[in-house]
Amino acid sequence: MGGCFSKPKPVELKIEVVLPEKERSKEELSASGKGSPRAYQGNGTARHFHTEERLPAPHPYPGPQDCVEAAVCHVKDLENGQMREVELGWGKVLLVKDNGEFHALGHKCPHYGAPLVKGVLSRGRVRCPWHGACFNISTGDLEDFPGLDSLHKFQVKIEKEKVYVRASKQALQLQRRTKVMAKCISPSAGHSGSTNVLIVGAGAAGLVCAETLRQEGFSDRIVLCTLDRHLPYDRPKLSKSLDVQPEQLALRPKEFFRAYGIEVLTEAQVVTVDVRNKKVVFKDGFKLEYSKLLLAPGSSPKTLSCKGKEVENVFTIRTPEDANRVVRLARGRNAIVVGAGFLGMEVAAYLTEKAHSVSVVELEETPFRRFLGERVGRALMKMFENNGVKFYMQTEVLELRAQEGKLKEVVLKSSKVIRADVCVVGIGAVPATGFLRQSGIGLDSRGFIPVNKMMQTNVPGVFAAGDAVTFPLAWRNNRKVNIPHWQMAHAQGRVAAQNMLAQEAEISTVPYLWTAMFGKSLRYTGYGEGFDDVIIQGDLEELKFVAFYTKGDEVIAVASMNYDPIVSKVAEVLGSGRAIRKREVETGDMSWLTGKGS
Repeated sequence: MGGCFSKPKPVELKIEVVLPEKERSKEELSASGKGSPRAYQGNGTARHFHTEERLPAPHPYPGPQDCVEAAVCHVKDLENGQMREVELGWGKVLLVKDNGEFHALGHKCPHYGAPLVKGVLSRGRVRCPWHGACFNISTGDLEDFPGLDSLHKFQVKIEKEKVYVRASKQALQLQRRTKVMAKCISPSAGHSGSTNVLIVGAGAAGLVCAETLRQEGFSDRIVLCTLDRHLPYDRPKLSKSLDVQPEQLALRPKEFFRAYGIEVLTEAQVVTVDVRNKKVVFKDGFKLEYSKLLLAPGSSPKTLSCKGKEVENVFTIRTPEDANRVVRLARGRNAIVVGAGFLGMEVAAYLTEKAHSVSVVELEETPFRRFLGERVGRALMKMFENNGVKFYMQTEVLELRAQEGKLKEVVLKSSKVIRADVCVVGIGAVPATGFLRQSGIGLDSRGFIPVNKMMQTNVPGVFAAGDAVTFPLAWRNNRKVNIPHWQMAHAQGRVAAQNMLAQEAEISTVPYLWTAMFGKSLRYTGYGEGFDDVIIQGDLEELKFVAFYTKGDEVIAVASMNYDPIVSKVAEVLGSGRAIRKREVETGDMSWLTGKGS
């Protein structure tokens, strides 16, 4: 990869087609990758890049001995619109019948392994029942997020009224396919300090942008820079599983970045963006030029401003190191969580089995109140109380008291004093865009970067995506919104990359998010801000329910627990452009959801 900032000789690289199966097998065998970063000098400063080493050529396409073929069913066993998991030698396959045609695909979602047979078939694609990723049934390609990989597509033939499927044994085992990508052709020595695409931020938006560029055949230089010390990782897992190790969170192994010539610059803080000269300056004086720029800096967690805020053992969860230290300090001790939003409640749930006590402090009357409403919030609060969590509601922290510099007590404005050895603060976040204030790149009054449907900022050639942007939400009359969801960041990163390549793509995905607490998952789709009524179906006490959030006579969001795949079904309906009316959900009759959402 062309990351040599001070070497006089260019490194020659060629574009090679790498078989997806081969690439994934490397990832499965070695999650953390091999080799170590090389240090380069640039403007007198040592920088660490993950650089390319030549990988061995992959094996050619599998021969007959590497495949399995068998009859899996009779043609009349499936009706149009039906899916079935079928056994095929070494594994399972998802068999789909749509418009009289059979399709065979990988049966598990590559994101977290959800069984796709329990998902939703609609408009020529299958949507994951857990987190909403969508796959084209004709190609297996990932069409909506979250996740990075596509499904394998297997050969189908009909003989004597029987359906035969032929598949690679390796593909059956891996259950995921990385799209074929271009490789980097190194820049000439004279341009060693410049780059073609620079991506600031290595979360979901930044990584998907880089991968999309390579998938679309872009073979010039890509530099991905991050404040983090790690390669891109699955940050939403941090608050759900605090003792997970960085290598377990990695979205791609080191070999992946080397193979496709995506340079990753870690622990790199951008302090200035010079849009006139198309250049960024880092905190240590290091400079990089760009032709196209993606800003995906994410957000910074809010911190407490009370007396004693400087005491030790008070954390925001931003990195694996933060999360790991919290678990270590909480084990057998007293933990307190400030903030009853998604992050705070996930942390509280995880710590119940580790800590001696877990307390939650929140300004609102119930957890999740603004997002999920009073009734759902109260039902979830009861679940937490049943698991030993103590709540202090409608109050806030007045003082953090220390003993020998370490947290010992938390004093609330209600005058209550709580024993605490470790505190996690989850009271929201602000866009990490301070470095853009003098750049000429537009920011709104709250510091968000406004973009259009193509993820373009007010400056030509500069795009933005992820938690730090406001964008027009297509199915809510193009209302400018900020939606800091993992899935949305993926989608915005792809749209930004497509428009860097002048493909005129527009953001149109329906927001989808999830949370997991005490082994139960809550799923949510839509955009419910400003809801004026909540219609509950099912049983809140039993935590088996669907909540429809309405504004006027329209359903604008839905949340569910133990009711899969209804949220994925609603996402398909909303994505098709069809409005869901309040009267349709008030009756309790769910038959309106049995159509195909088209």
